[in-house]
Amino acid sequence: MVRMVNQKGKKKKMNVADVVIIVFIVALSFTCIVPFLYMIALSFSSNEAIIAQKVGLWPVEFTAETYKTILSDMDMLYTLGYSIVLTIFYTGVCMFLTICAAYPLTKKRLMGRSFILTALVFTMYFSGGLIPSYILVKNLGMMNTVWSLVLPGAMSVFNMIILKTFFTNLPESLEESAAIDGCSDLGILLKIVLPLSLPSIATLSLFYAVDRWNGFQDALFYITKKELYPMQMKLYQIISANQQLDSQQGGEGSIGSYIVPESLKAASVMFTTLPILLIYPKLQKYFVDGVMTGAIKG
Repeated sequence: MVRMVNQKGKKKKMNVADVVIIVFIVALSFTCIVPFLYMIALSFSSNEAIIAQKVGLWPVEFTAETYKTILSDMDMLYTLGYSIVLTIFYTGVCMFLTICAAYPLTKKRLMGRSFILTALVFTMYFSGGLIPSYILVKNLGMMNTVWSLVLPGAMSVFNMIILKTFFTNLPESLEESAAIDGCSDLGILLKIVLPLSLPSIATLSLFYAVDRWNGFQDALFYITKKELYPMQMKLYQIISANQQLDSQQGGEGSIGSYIVPESLKAASVMFTTLPILLIYPKLQKYFVDGVMTGAIKG
């Protein structure tokens, strides 16, 4: 009989609901892991194996030619470093604006608080659209600048509401005690609120960082200078160039003379996913704490 051990060391029976939950979680994890393993296998498989559709969850005729193709571009390392700096800068700007919007909205003494919050929430449901956004960026002179990749999405109202809720759940007695001691609102925010909100801030920072790292559409619209291309845009160019080579060859010549687009796409996905996979374990502790704290405080 299957049994579980609780914190007191006593064994208890596993009921049907526990088994169903475990099976569901395992199946859900399996659906997430299998595509990832397939992409890894595809990126390390030969052209012949991919074209013959022999690749499963394990590489066939192992080769690292796709990764050599990506790294053979001398601009790739520059683009990687530039994208990392851009992501860090974007995350910093977003968190600064999110904190500056969320903290004042927790104060009942803020005049027009309801109107401001309503106006911000309104933008979650209605927007000007793509063409007005493009015209606005162009008229502000942000075309072909880093600001076109930072300012248009500099603050997520959804993330701001999450942070505002977290701030609201903090004990008011802490802020009142600091105010009695002569601490200003800015001092309370920097010395009390932000340190206590570190799990939530780390979680939202991860959301912003992933959003910017995977961003592609804004660079396609606003950027034409190659030195300002983020990683996703650079990889898009590599894949497009290889697809053009594939169509030009038209099946003639040796298969090994080029890399099939499927393999290059898989290697590109792995190459762009690696930095996030390296960062997430560092923030996982804060991520879990932030979720659990919000759940406990209701």
